[in-house]
Amino acid sequence: MMFEEEFSIRLAKLRTKKGVSAREMSLSIGQNAGYINNIETGKALPSMSGFFFICEYLNITPQEFFDTESQQPEKLGKLIEDLKKLNDRQLTNISEIVESIVNNK
Repeated sequence: MMFEEEFSIRLAKLRTKKGVSAREMSLSIGQNAGYINNIETGKALPSMSGFFFICEYLNITPQEFFDTESQQPEKLGKLIEDLKKLNDRQLTNISEIVESIVNNK
């Protein structure tokens, strides 16, 4: 799959998870109504500043945008920020809980 296609698909998935239309997102980031649709259909790619506005709107970092293994980057980012505030014992306890959940699929 080409980079442009992957970018379009990722944007569509993240926007859909946020529960907004392409038109609504376009207008919210100060672009014309068809801006996001043109990116998602492969007709255009955003400028670098446009990409940063997209990430800001989705409340994710550019790194999280490209981490396609993460289906919930906004939630994961918030969780990681919270985990950084825990002490060693608390982090160990949370780690054991997560490991237990993952291993008991």
